[in-house]
Amino acid sequence: METNDATTGSGPLSRFVVLDLSRVRAGPTAVRQLADWGADVIKIEAPEDQDTSVGLGGHRHGPDFQNTHRNKRGITLNLKHEQGLEVFLRLVARADVVVENFRPDVKRRLGIDYAALRAVNPRIILASLSGYGDEGPYADRPAFDHIIQGMSGLMSVTGLVGQGPVRAGIPIADLSTGLFGAIGILIALLEREASGEGQWVKTSLIESQIAMMDLQAARYLVTDEVPESVGNDHPTGIPTGLFATRDGQINIAADSELMWRRLCRALGDADMAERPEFTNAAQRLLNRDAVNAAIEAATRDKTTAEWLEILNAAEVPSGPVNDMADVFADPQVRSLAMRYPIDHATLGHFDIVANPLSMSRSQTRKGTPAPDRGQHTDAVLGEFGITAEEIARLRADGAL
Repeated sequence: METNDATTGSGPLSRFVVLDLSRVRAGPTAVRQLADWGADVIKIEAPEDQDTSVGLGGHRHGPDFQNTHRNKRGITLNLKHEQGLEVFLRLVARADVVVENFRPDVKRRLGIDYAALRAVNPRIILASLSGYGDEGPYADRPAFDHIIQGMSGLMSVTGLVGQGPVRAGIPIADLSTGLFGAIGILIALLEREASGEGQWVKTSLIESQIAMMDLQAARYLVTDEVPESVGNDHPTGIPTGLFATRDGQINIAADSELMWRRLCRALGDADMAERPEFTNAAQRLLNRDAVNAAIEAATRDKTTAEWLEILNAAEVPSGPVNDMADVFADPQVRSLAMRYPIDHATLGHFDIVANPLSMSRSQTRKGTPAPDRGQHTDAVLGEFGITAEEIARLRADGAL
């Protein structure tokens, strides 16, 4: 079986060099997909006295930073310094991918836009992950995940009925943008094998989150229907939601005819499926409150654990509502090995979240911690042909 860690240089993406200029979450999420599968990712940060983004993305030794920036090497480089920019372009000449999430005006001002990079290396792939895209009236606005959750329509369909807009409990716009960005990079790498040329890959928080609206966005585009929040119910399939039990709550999804009849039998009320107002999907959607009330009248009589045993035996999709401690204690989650071990020189041993993909021959690399600022500067620059004397001079001049 093919394996990979930080020292062997193996893995399905190990032949690719990625220069990571990204910060906070969307860009780093994209790069993490490549780093986990063996790409040589070089995280480029400004020297600490030049870095205006300190604190964005969490403390370097905190769980968020360690989870997001694992499996990378770190160097410092001052792109605002003439010599620092020259060094960066020397790296670009031998790299495969550059990832950045600056506002559009910033990369042009720094001289690291696609035209500038392509002039150095026609095979380079530049991935730009922005808030609102590289063009348009909002292109130069700053953007954050929760702002985009509101603008994309997500908050309008999230939350209990009558409660008002609610943000999702995770930075879903950032995360989805990172995943779409990684897909775009991989597509460009595959296309380059045929054309021999790189290209500019672009996505944004607003585009990605609208794409993630999926069925809700399609409902509007196809039918002009403006979706509203329906709480824990599914917007179109009933019953799908959260129901009270004797000691808590349970999630149940039984919106197909087959599942609906299985559910009624499992609840001990097979005749419920024949009630005129429940006889088909359209009637159940129209009478969702009555459907939910009838189900909950039954579920309150047993514990969540008892119902899980009954419903899973009846092949009705159901599950508990877990907190994070419950999640990682779950036997199925344990069997999937969703804890990713890290050994850190300062923090010791800890686990972060594993990559969710598995393959029959290839494995993700063994976990290496997020790099300290500039931890690998001398080693990485040496690999790119920059001598120790040059490195010392660059550092003294403020370029590193």
